[in-house]
Amino acid sequence: MVQRWLPAGVLVGALFGINVVARLVTRFTAKDDLDRQDVITLVTLVVIGLVFAAVAFARCRNRPLNPLLLELTVAAAVALLLSIFVGPFISGTTPFAAGAGAFFGQIWQYSAAVILGTALGVSIATLLGWDYRSRSLKRYAEAHLKAARVKPARPVRR
Repeated sequence: MVQRWLPAGVLVGALFGINVVARLVTRFTAKDDLDRQDVITLVTLVVIGLVFAAVAFARCRNRPLNPLLLELTVAAAVALLLSIFVGPFISGTTPFAAGAGAFFGQIWQYSAAVILGTALGVSIATLLGWDYRSRSLKRYAEAHLKAARVKPARPVRR
């Protein structure tokens, strides 16, 4: 069980680390500059999406899609909860300091980055034929083509 959820835990830690770095950069360099805060937020969401794309691309090669999506969903949900409830204290505010609209906006933006990143990674692997299912179908086709090429035994006439 530990081997199954350890990669998800590492992913949660990496995503929360990205969020912490972004919040600290915002706190120390762009405290009052809203345009700069928006740019930092956008860069953070792009990095999170790219992390999910890379993880989905790498992991869908060796695992079926359903368990992989479960793992990525759990990791994204835990990282999201940490980012929206613990992250604001790092930057010196509270989770609902900017209001409920900003709070739920963070959830939608984070979810969009995760979904788009995962879809991008899985799509690229599928397009290249490197995902688990494509490789399984290729092995199946090769095994049956090899069996079809073997000549059947000829009946012996006496």
